[in-house]
Amino acid sequence: MRRPRLALATVLTGALLALPGCLYRATPDPELSAKDKEWMAMVPEPEIDRRFARYMIEDPTGEAPGTIVVETKERQLYYVLPDRKAIRYGVTVGDEAYGWSGNARIFRKAAWPDWHPPAEMIKRWPHVHAMQGGPANPLGARALYLADASGKDTLYRIHGTNEPERIGQAASSGCIRMRNIDVVDLYNRVGADAKVIVR
Repeated sequence: MRRPRLALATVLTGALLALPGCLYRATPDPELSAKDKEWMAMVPEPEIDRRFARYMIEDPTGEAPGTIVVETKERQLYYVLPDRKAIRYGVTVGDEAYGWSGNARIFRKAAWPDWHPPAEMIKRWPHVHAMQGGPANPLGARALYLADASGKDTLYRIHGTNEPERIGQAASSGCIRMRNIDVVDLYNRVGADAKVIVR
């Protein structure tokens, strides 16, 4: 009897997830409130590119547990766990004109935050305006606010998005965007004052 042929995509996916030394393990979605479910359903999610899906992996960063590392060229964010593990998330990073690198700390966490675009952004794009939290808000479901070493707000955020189709691209004004389900997952894991490294 002939064995059924597996779809090439299935074979390739299995191979990708089982490469020696870089075993990827999908992680379950976080628990969501009724409000999260309702509002997140209003942001259409494209089919996710597996390169930017959420996985638990061997930690490639060498940083201390609890640290967030953003590898801008890879379009990946790593949250370092104990035992040399990390959660890897696909992200949107700053486009060439607005990208940045350096160290920061989280000084505030917010669910469905209001958006107050900085003056320089309004100058570039006069059509943008402050907006209450919600499905149409560019900050999405959660935001992590970043401060520099002196404690000053950098005006950069790690946040959700109302444009999930741009995950994996360099398309933001410097903020790190995540799928809403992923930013909820990170928000639930990360501690106050966590170190953030953007490379």
